[in-house]
Amino acid sequence: MYRALYRKYRPSDFSGVCGQPQVVRTLKNQITEGRLSHAYLFTGSRGTGKTSCAKILAKAVNCLATDKGNPCNNCAVCKGIDDESILDIIEIDAASNNGVDDIRELRAASAFTPATAKYRVYIIDEVHMLSVSAFNALLKTLEEPPEHVIFILATTEVHKLPATILSRCQRFDFRRISPDDIADRLQYVAGEEGFKLTRDAALLIGKLSDGAMRDALSLLDVCSSAGDVDEQTVLDCAGMSGRQYLYELLNYAFSGDTAATLDLIDRLYAGAKDLGRLCDELVGYLRDMMLIKSVRDPQKLLRCPQSEMEQLTELSAKVRLDTVLHAMELMESTAADMRAGAARRTAVETAFIKLCDPSLDSSTAALLRRVTALECGTPRVQTAPPQVAEKPAEAPKKAEVKAEVKSVIERVAEVEKTAEVKAEKPASKEEIVTESVVPPMPANDSGEPIPFDRWNDVLAAVGKTDPMMKAALSDSEAFVQGEYMLIKIAHESFKDMVNKDARHRGNLKAAIAFVTGQPYKIGPYKEPERSVTSAIADDPLDKLILSAKEAGLPTSEE
Repeated sequence: MYRALYRKYRPSDFSGVCGQPQVVRTLKNQITEGRLSHAYLFTGSRGTGKTSCAKILAKAVNCLATDKGNPCNNCAVCKGIDDESILDIIEIDAASNNGVDDIRELRAASAFTPATAKYRVYIIDEVHMLSVSAFNALLKTLEEPPEHVIFILATTEVHKLPATILSRCQRFDFRRISPDDIADRLQYVAGEEGFKLTRDAALLIGKLSDGAMRDALSLLDVCSSAGDVDEQTVLDCAGMSGRQYLYELLNYAFSGDTAATLDLIDRLYAGAKDLGRLCDELVGYLRDMMLIKSVRDPQKLLRCPQSEMEQLTELSAKVRLDTVLHAMELMESTAADMRAGAARRTAVETAFIKLCDPSLDSSTAALLRRVTALECGTPRVQTAPPQVAEKPAEAPKKAEVKAEVKSVIERVAEVEKTAEVKAEKPASKEEIVTESVVPPMPANDSGEPIPFDRWNDVLAAVGKTDPMMKAALSDSEAFVQGEYMLIKIAHESFKDMVNKDARHRGNLKAAIAFVTGQPYKIGPYKEPERSVTSAIADDPLDKLILSAKEAGLPTSEE
């Protein structure tokens, strides 16, 4: 019967363990010096050699003729353990034997001495799957087992183990195996099996396996069914061929071509492409772009063929890093929405529309992308496809770009500044909305406040970031007087919000700055006091009395 490569080439001694020199060295020294522990804990990601090292250790502690800590694999005990005729090595799958009764049976059996070997060794795989009661039942035996018993626990999720278990074991952390070490091992296996494996193909398998030797050998097993293995064979077997659509999707999106982007999504959907898988692939593709723009030698970190590397480099040169990060955040949030039950096609189309035009996205990543674009003087992306536009869109004037840059940056800075203000800290005198806050600073020659005709734009802007402030400003008016924006409103709730909450005050000032481009201070509008003359002029009786006084005639008031 055919045996899978990962089973056939499982290491039989410590010299065959790849990528774990720190673990192998310590275990061999303990065996040589006779300083064995009663309990070991092997932790690390899948396929890094935890179970293999546990089996090798079980053989080595019972071997009749160890060689510098390695089992000889020739004595009766080693051969009996390999062919499973010796029953003193017990492997337990904690995923299916996780109850307290299973651990009680283990405790009862551990009291008996080994039948053939020197030590009775219990290898408990996926130990984090044990129930709380099972862990409690194991505690005492794990701390003080009989002298002839050794426990070896293996897990991929060490954080799920109780601290009481961790404190009773010697812990060994298994690292992910490097692509170079995996490639060396794969070429050795290919030579033993009699087929050719190119170095580029071996390195690509090493990158795709994510540090897991078992995954690498499984992929090599699939690839070898076609004979000699090259890079293209690996791409075909791993499902990475024909990923041109990822490049085209992102290229259209970064160019702002919404129509072409949605058309490609429609073709992928019609071709039965799983949209959840598409989001995952895009996140991986964008991660490669992020590395290209962030590190000097990304080739070592990327898991892609050379042909795809060229496309990634070309696309990365067209966009800034903040754009890539915005796209990654959009794809990840879209994937999460789909898992929560959102309409898959609609979610993907919405995400790409936002990616084409970041002004439609209110997230932090989109705002940072827009601020950076304005700082660099980059014109806003047009969402209309080029073929339907009557004429090319004109780039914004330099003065307009500077004004928008200034307003957006002032808004972000103001929000960050006000966010640091503690709730219990009183507002400064110039910010509290009181009658004394506004000095007589005339806006024109007459000294009267000027009505502000863009107040509705301010309310719309503040409503996007602070709906409560917009509600408090209902039925309000605004006037400009010097460097102050005077707000005319009868609601006391508005004054309380501005006086007591720095966040609301900052949101309002940021919205005013965003609309006007100037950092206005805010204050209340006070009705101008009428003079005595103007008051009398409004009352005919008072006007008659005043005329009588001026003529020297007696009045009833005298």
